[in-house]
Parts: sequence; C-alpha cells; structure tokens
Amino acid sequence: MVAYEGEMSFKKMTGGGDGLRGMVTRRLTGEQMEVMEVKGRGTCYFADRATEINLVTLRGETLYVESSNLLCTDAALRTGTSFTGLRGASQGTGLFTTTVEGSGQAAIMSDGQAVVLRVTPSTPLQVDPGAYIAHTGKLKQHFQSGVNFRTFIGEGSGEAFQIRFEGEGLVYVQPSERNTIGGDV
Repeated sequence: MVAYEGEMSFKKMTGGGDGLRGMVTRRLTGEQMEVMEVKGRGTCYFADRATEINLVTLRGETLYVESSNLLCTDAALRTGTSFTGLRGASQGTGLFTTTVEGSGQAAIMSDGQAVVLRVTPSTPLQVDPGAYIAHTGKLKQHFQSGVNFRTFIGEGSGEAFQIRFEGEGLVYVQPSERNTIGGDV
C-alpha cells in the first residue's frame, strides 16, 4: 500500500492468506508470499518498486502466477500453490507456482507493460522462462531445450530453454527477462 483515502484497516495474513496449512505448504514449496488484508470504505493504492501493474479479470477460472509478480487480489479470490515442474526450475523460481482462483481481479506486476499473448490449438506459443509472468486457461506446458553443440562452444543464441504452451488460454510475459538458470547456458 502506498496511499489510501477513506477509512481502512490493515492486517498481516499468515501463510499467504491460507492460514496455518497455507503457511506450511508455502514453506515446503518455497512459494513464499506476504499477504495483507485491507478492509474498510474508500480507495487503497498499491505499488511496488515502480513496476508496471496489470489487472487480470478472472471469471471462475485460475490464474497461475509467480508469487514475486502478484501484487494484490480481490477478497473473493482464493490463493494456493500448484506444481510446475521444469518450468519453475528453468526460471530458478522452484517447482511450484501461486494460483489465484475464482471471480474478481488480480493485479500482477511486470518489468515494463505486460504483453498478453493468446494461445489456441492452432497457434502454440514458446516463451523465454525469464519473461514469463502468468497464464490462464486450459494450457499444457512443455519444457523445450535448444541446447546443441554450438551452445557448449560459446556460440549459442542465448535462448537455450523455452516454455511451450499448447491449448486455449492467455500467457502474460514481460518485455524484460529475469536472470534464470536457462539464460546462463
């Protein structure tokens, strides 16, 4: 919170808002997230290190987002964790990601204005793991490697790993790449 108008109260939530069970789950999965509950009447303004804020409207669906990119959600939305496998490992963010479910809005952060890319059965999408922020829809993820002999002799493209999305949904990427394990190869 950077400012508010009206009457507001603030309370730190244990376990990412999921109570004791959520706290244990997040500690075991490494998907740490500090959550603050805001109640009252008025307007509350949120920001974090001057990053771009992108609103995602959910209508009974699930948003899969890196916890470091989630700024805030409507109170009606539920958070949890989901296994991501090699996608998270390639980013250096771990094997789990945060889920946001229900109907309402979530604010996600990006380094620069997020680019929203549609995936359809006829148009799969490859994404650099360091640029990935979040996705919604019925998407399957596959980890792809572009590592070849040229990579090992120092003549690789720098794009050694990608995440391939197939199915139907939206993928949010930022126009700036984080340092990742895959980016160092």
